[in-house]
Amino acid sequence: MTRRVAVLGAGIMGSAVAIHLARRGLDVTVLDRESAPMSAASRWNEGKIHLGYIYGADPTLATARHLLPGGLLFADCLRELVGTELHGHVTADDDIYLVHRASVATPDVLGAKFEAISGLIREHPDAGRYLVDLSDARARAIPPDELRAMAGDDIVAGFRVPERSVETRWVADRLTDALAAERGVTVRLGVEVAAVRPVDTPDGAWGVRQGDGTEERFDVVVNALWNGRLPIDVTAGLAPEPPWTHRYRQCVFIRTRSERGLPSALVAVGPFGDVKNYNGRDFYLSWYPVGLLAESGELELEAPAVPTGEAAATFVARVRAALEALLPAVSDVFDDAESVTVHGGHVFARGAGALDDPRSDLHRRDRYGVQRRGSYFTVDTGKYSTAPWLARELAHEIAG
Repeated sequence: MTRRVAVLGAGIMGSAVAIHLARRGLDVTVLDRESAPMSAASRWNEGKIHLGYIYGADPTLATARHLLPGGLLFADCLRELVGTELHGHVTADDDIYLVHRASVATPDVLGAKFEAISGLIREHPDAGRYLVDLSDARARAIPPDELRAMAGDDIVAGFRVPERSVETRWVADRLTDALAAERGVTVRLGVEVAAVRPVDTPDGAWGVRQGDGTEERFDVVVNALWNGRLPIDVTAGLAPEPPWTHRYRQCVFIRTRSERGLPSALVAVGPFGDVKNYNGRDFYLSWYPVGLLAESGELELEAPAVPTGEAAATFVARVRAALEALLPAVSDVFDDAESVTVHGGHVFARGAGALDDPRSDLHRRDRYGVQRRGSYFTVDTGKYSTAPWLARELAHEIAG
């Protein structure tokens, strides 16, 4: 008899693991509260395919080592899922890391950390399989005169690092199509999952109870929710280990009338912001102090309403003002905007504290992955960039 699997959540992790499981012959049902797959955090983020550089304040290399397997194989894993190349939807050049004078790590510390991370990448057997070939990965300091020409007075140093980002809205559409085309997958939308319980023993069937009180049995349950995962884990008998932090961040997405050469840049390290230029016309822009709308250490965080009208215009103006002070060329993108969208998504991380505190363990990201209780699996995806690889590994374990 074909095993039945319930996948909770139709974000990048849930969609990817559902596709892999169906291709291995399992009968998969995806349950999601939204009205469409890939419509929450997996659609509305910057799409950075992490190699570890952004966690330059981690005093160890643990975060980089944890991120590398999934980040280096992101392109291969995504192509396997959606059956198409990523050309035209990936940032074209190395990211620029601009070091703020209020950074929690000095330029010297970051330079040494970036070189150590580059060394890990060069030594990795999959270095040539990233979005670009990283067999000779290097982090290069930006000369002072070049830095002054591009950045504001609060920027004290800069580095070019070999990271890229993908356009998440394009990826969301491709994964949604792939999910719909997979014959072994049934997607049920607008469904709120209230609880999951073992019918007899954790190694046997599980009952998935919906908000209306109905319950359905499955042989395997994969909890791939982002926000809302922890309350379901509790009902399944897995007590989350604190600390953790839920955040809700809002950003600006712009499409320009003409091509713009603004570089993809990130202000490091702390509660700052970044800019992504995916193809010359599609941009992501964020500023953390403006975009952080909610934060909590509870089991779940309710999403704030997405602003519209005057509230959205005010938000965009605040993001613009903050970014222009540090990267003046940002003004060209805002002035040439054909369309402007304000949206955001949840962020979950093991750890607590503030990003302007160098002691905060939010400056590391090496404690995510899969927990298991019998045939119930709960997935802390960790980062967007690791989801396709982690989904493939999990599907192999379940179907194997």
